[in-house]
Amino acid sequence: MPTTTVGEVDIYFESFGEESDPALLLVCGLGAQCIGFEDDLCRKFAALGLRVIRFDNRDAGLSTHLGTPFGDVAEALVAALGGGQTEATYGLSEMAGDAIGLMDSLDVSEAHIFGTSMGGMIAQTIATEHGSRVTSLTSVMSNTGEPEYGSPEPDCLAALMAGMTPAVTREERIQSDIDLQDVIGTIGGWDSHAVRRRAELFVDRSYDPDGASRQALAMLSSGSRAESLPFVEMPTVVMHGDKDRLVTMSGGVRTAELIPGAQLRILEGMAHDLPPRYWDQVVGAVGDLL
Repeated sequence: MPTTTVGEVDIYFESFGEESDPALLLVCGLGAQCIGFEDDLCRKFAALGLRVIRFDNRDAGLSTHLGTPFGDVAEALVAALGGGQTEATYGLSEMAGDAIGLMDSLDVSEAHIFGTSMGGMIAQTIATEHGSRVTSLTSVMSNTGEPEYGSPEPDCLAALMAGMTPAVTREERIQSDIDLQDVIGTIGGWDSHAVRRRAELFVDRSYDPDGASRQALAMLSSGSRAESLPFVEMPTVVMHGDKDRLVTMSGGVRTAELIPGAQLRILEGMAHDLPPRYWDQVVGAVGDLL
């Protein structure tokens, strides 16, 4: 199993394309696993002449699950949306450090960084804290950490919180994933068979709602990036679906406003997922940055 040790955690990763090609690092969102960046999407990126590296964040997939106690996520969310502070055992900076440690272990001095949702927040953190290691930045369906931009609609937030409640049986776990996709996903983006197949793959590979809760606290405790994003210097594209109700579109608009020269691309009809019919647009946007 391809893993590398970064400090206290082992990071699982997979690679597509030639090792000699420029690297593209794909960063997952909250509770997501690297196989959510499907093989065919990775091959499309690799066809641009890139070495595509997807990996599991700490507390997800086949990377280390810390098993440390966590606080009340709902309480932390209310505090964050109100502009308050919360505590966590690690933050987005540590998760960004995991990505840099992975690059170090693979002898990758610089990479194009592509992140979705919380992965976009991690990607922004990599760009602001490790800018010399970043060739370009792509932030998708994400926000700046400012509570007034990109906040979730109530039913989406409720569905997300429900997904962090541990389920007992395999079928209950699969159904929980399907229920969340039904609320936050793009209408008609996946057929019912694809939704179930993906849910089964994710549940059978790794199931840890507590890990997702720790990641959520990391995200909520890290605060706003509004002061650091204006200093991002690398070419940047920001993409956001206009039907996203989990991280509403103002999050992407605000991100593009703060990063000098950033391109903003609105994906019509897309919600909080990345269905295959949008892959050519997304890959094309990254290609333009090259």
